[in-house]
Amino acid sequence: MEFSKINTCLRNAFVICSSFVFVKKEESLVFCSDIDDLLKLLRIAHEPNEWRLFIDASKLRLKAVLLNSGNKLPSIPVAHAVYMKETYHNLKQILEMINCSKYGWQICAGLKVLSLLMGLQLGYTKYCCFLCLWDSRAISLHYIKRDWPQRASFKPGEMNVEQPPVSEPHKIIIPPLHIKLGLVKNLVKPMDKNGPAFKYLHEKFPRLSVAKIKEGVFVGPQIKQLFRDPKFEKLLRSKAKQVWDQVSTNFLGNDKAENYKDLVEDMLALFQDFGCNMSLKIHFLDSHLNFFPDNCG
Repeated sequence: MEFSKINTCLRNAFVICSSFVFVKKEESLVFCSDIDDLLKLLRIAHEPNEWRLFIDASKLRLKAVLLNSGNKLPSIPVAHAVYMKETYHNLKQILEMINCSKYGWQICAGLKVLSLLMGLQLGYTKYCCFLCLWDSRAISLHYIKRDWPQRASFKPGEMNVEQPPVSEPHKIIIPPLHIKLGLVKNLVKPMDKNGPAFKYLHEKFPRLSVAKIKEGVFVGPQIKQLFRDPKFEKLLRSKAKQVWDQVSTNFLGNDKAENYKDLVEDMLALFQDFGCNMSLKIHFLDSHLNFFPDNCG
């Protein structure tokens, strides 16, 4: 479903539920203060370990939705705010309003939101991983050193920690699509800017500036278009095509491929050979592949 349709559904759901006592509004934030009552109204048994809290943010809105782990039950919007930025304090406020600590849901979100929840400093920092002390500046060790010291604590002022974390690392889930977005960005950046594939990207997405295409600034729907575009794949040169084939393979989808570890190993080797710098998302595949659960859906 398109994001615009999802947002419309969210707004409609809150309009319908606004007459209930457990739906409250504070400034631009509308939220459910009692999830148990909401699910009881929907005639759904609430087993917290069977639900995940998905948090999504954009320039215009911030929302939180409960997703059923097995996709057997409908998604349930629990918080929605217009023109609320994704900041540490706003995310902390939302989690407090919906009593996240009471239910202990796993949280699924992009790496920027997860970094904020863990109290980490944003931007190109030295220690940007919330699981270990991976040195993003030690380029000579990237693709070579895989085992980095685990984070022992989240003390503000140390190792790029700014605020006390509002979640725990083992309660975090990273969506596979978010990883794929980063992989495509890393693939496009070292691509030959005079080659036919790069020129085709500018033709396919004329509204994107050349500068954005150079940095691989694409959104999910655009990348999905590329995955379905046989012409783009044909224009890729040998090394780039090998990397693209690995990225577009469903090695980390809702159901993992049986040989997903081998697929990731091959893909990382191709990324290194193609001259792709290691990003935080590539680091997760390189050092924390076991962090992804069997059911990523």
